[in-house]
Formats: sequence, C-alpha cells, structure tokens
Amino acid sequence: MSLPRKAVAVVGATASGKSAVAHQVALELSPQVEIICVDAMTVYRGMDIGTAKPSHSERSEVSYHLLDVVQPSEEFTLAEFQRQARLAAEEIWSRGHAVLYVGGTGLYGRAIIDNFEIPGQFLEIRAMLEEEAEYNLLALYEELQAKDPVAASKMESNNARRIIRALEVVRGSGKPFSSFGAELTEYQSSRIPQVGLASDGPSSHEAVAARFQRWLDEGLVDEVRRLALSEFPLSRTARQAVGYKELLAHIEQDIPLAECIEDALSASRQLARRQRAWFRRDPRIEWFDDREVAKRRIIEVLQTDISIVRD
Repeated sequence: MSLPRKAVAVVGATASGKSAVAHQVALELSPQVEIICVDAMTVYRGMDIGTAKPSHSERSEVSYHLLDVVQPSEEFTLAEFQRQARLAAEEIWSRGHAVLYVGGTGLYGRAIIDNFEIPGQFLEIRAMLEEEAEYNLLALYEELQAKDPVAASKMESNNARRIIRALEVVRGSGKPFSSFGAELTEYQSSRIPQVGLASDGPSSHEAVAARFQRWLDEGLVDEVRRLALSEFPLSRTARQAVGYKELLAHIEQDIPLAECIEDALSASRQLARRQRAWFRRDPRIEWFDDREVAKRRIIEVLQTDISIVRD
C-alpha cells in the first residue's frame, strides 16, 4: 500500500513572514514535515544573509531542501530547479513525511504546483544561433516571426537573448516557444493547496526596510564583497539577486554605499509589489492576515486528506 503524498505551499511576498510561519509549522509537527525552499537565489552557496536563508540553528531543528545546491558562479535554470524539487519531494514522501513548499519566487512555485512542462535546452542549436546573431539578428527575428508569430510579437527585434532562446526551443523541440507559456495565464484545479501570507504596501515597506537593516548589521556588505572577490565570477543569474546587485555596484563601481542601499531598498519594495500582484492573480490561494491563524490552517490542512497531492 502506497503512502499518501501530502503537501502544502506557503506563499507570499518578500518579508511577509511566510518562512517563519512555515518553520513553526514544521517544528511543531517535526519530524513529519520537511520544507522545500522555493526560491531562485537560496540555491546558491555563500549567498546567505541577503537571501534570508534559515540559520544553522533552524536547519538543525527542521529538515530543509534545495538550499546551497550550486556555486554562485553556476547558472541554475527553472527546469533544473523543478527536477530537483521533484526528487526532493519523492524522497520526503518515501519517508512518509509531508512537504511544505515555502517561497516567494512565483514562477518556480507554479512550475511545481501546476507541474509545468518547461522547454528544454538545446545547447548546440543555441551556439549556432548565437554565432548567427552576431551578424544577422534581423534574419533570426524574421524566422521567429514566421515560425512563432505569437512569441515574436512579445519581443523587440533587437533583443538577441530572447530571440535566440525562442528559436532554440522552436528548432530543438519542434513546438512554438509561445506554447510553453500558456499555462501561466490559466489556473487549473489545485494539485497542492496554497496558504498565502497577506501584506499590504505600507507594512511591507516597513518590513523590507527593517529586514535589510538587520542584514547590513549581520554583515551583508562583507558577504557581497567576498562573492565579488572570489576567483570564480558570479553567474548572470546570481548577480541579479535583489540586494546583491545593488551592493555589487558599490564594491565594483565605487558608487557610494548609502546610494546603493537606497537602490536596494527600492528594488526590494518593487519586488514585493510584483510578488503581491503575481500571487493575487491566483484564485486558488487561501489568504490570511494573521500569522497565527495561518499557521493553524496549514497544520489543519496537513492533517487531513486535503493535502494529498492530486496528480
């Protein structure tokens, strides 16, 4: 007889308190609940403070997965994240435990919750396209217009990176690149119940500012400096992490620290705004303003058949 495969996703904008609530739930039900972090940046080793990773103490109390997976010099794709998240979930379920997905990276969460089909990578085709783009990008854009007009209409004719990626998928898979994104605007019946931690603009701004100041006090600038001075350069993705990107400007370009901190706060507030908008579009999320009430609801769902994953 197979064991029930239980899971709940805890979602919300940055600094909404979702990680703390999830930890409390997993601790209260320990060891029957394990956490999979759904975050594009906590996969990178050494990027600890500014990604709000759980502390060593917290990791000793609760089992966490998908932290410190790769070096920050490496790229880590959505498809690879989805693959490793699936493996981690199967491992947790094999022990008879439940999965608590926690994070604010909306696309990564949807890839797991809705089991997206993600277009593969075709490296040889990409290399040929990159070479051709050097001298004939317009011809590539015209090819995309002919083969996938929907995708072409959503990008500029001089955006080499996006054109190359779209054509890589078209040529490699034989399917329109635009066909893979259709799932984003559709919300199927829930495979995994979602509990959302609500936050409004003003309270979010205050929480973001307080948390960033705490990170600075804990040594975030020194952490970014160590990453910048490493013999292995940061990957394109890692460099885009909010907070790190702005502080790198201070370290590498000598822009005044105060200015970079203000830029980081502004970028963090914008991120929170985008995340709130992303999650609010999903009608399947059950929202809570009170963290304690949310915690009790997550525990309730985990202890019933509501949390059994629907394939």
